[in-house]
Amino acid sequence: MTIHLRRVALQHAKFPTRDRYPFNLPVLTETDAVSFSTPVTLFVGENGTGKSTLLEAIARACGIHIWSQAAGARCRVNPYEALLDRCLGLDWSDGEVPGSYFGSETFRDFADSLEGWAVADRRHLDYFGGKSLVTQSHGQSMMSYFRARYKIRGLYLLDEPETALSPRSQLELLDILEKEGRAGQAQFIVATHSPLLLACAGARIYSFDHVPVRHVGYKETEHYRVYKRFLAERE
Repeated sequence: MTIHLRRVALQHAKFPTRDRYPFNLPVLTETDAVSFSTPVTLFVGENGTGKSTLLEAIARACGIHIWSQAAGARCRVNPYEALLDRCLGLDWSDGEVPGSYFGSETFRDFADSLEGWAVADRRHLDYFGGKSLVTQSHGQSMMSYFRARYKIRGLYLLDEPETALSPRSQLELLDILEKEGRAGQAQFIVATHSPLLLACAGARIYSFDHVPVRHVGYKETEHYRVYKRFLAERE
């Protein structure tokens, strides 16, 4: 078992403000650090609790590029929105490793860029299943990416990858996370609402519904309880 990133500390003394997002989120102001002791770590919590915000900041602090198109005009700009990564302290087990960030909202931007590279050299597609990602459905292209990319040694951050995936595809992604995590080359940090992905064997789950963030068991998550109650009542 290989853990590339062992710990992320939130350095509160470096916070430029406590009044503006994201530095006013209770889970960030009250949590000192998040430790990683398993190949797969899962962030869970309601929308707005800060799990995706921290995930993106970890990616930037690790030097991992987040694919996105240039932002359009906004009526109000928050100058603190993209500064959280500067307030994180990273503890690597054996030096920084390469990796990638997956977000369902930004994946199309990456697929479009890959399509442009393939025009010049089609061999670029060999690293992502051998087929153009933009000619497949959104869910199919995501699975092609997961199957190919996560065989490579590195740190992989995924933000709600269940979006656009059928339950069967979510189970396939679950199998990829478990298999590649056991192989000892890849480490995954995943923010998710999926009770299927939360069932990942051996994964550590951090709940952002608690302040400070804390480790919980699978059956303690609100997501598990809601789905279990719903399915029981439908019977």
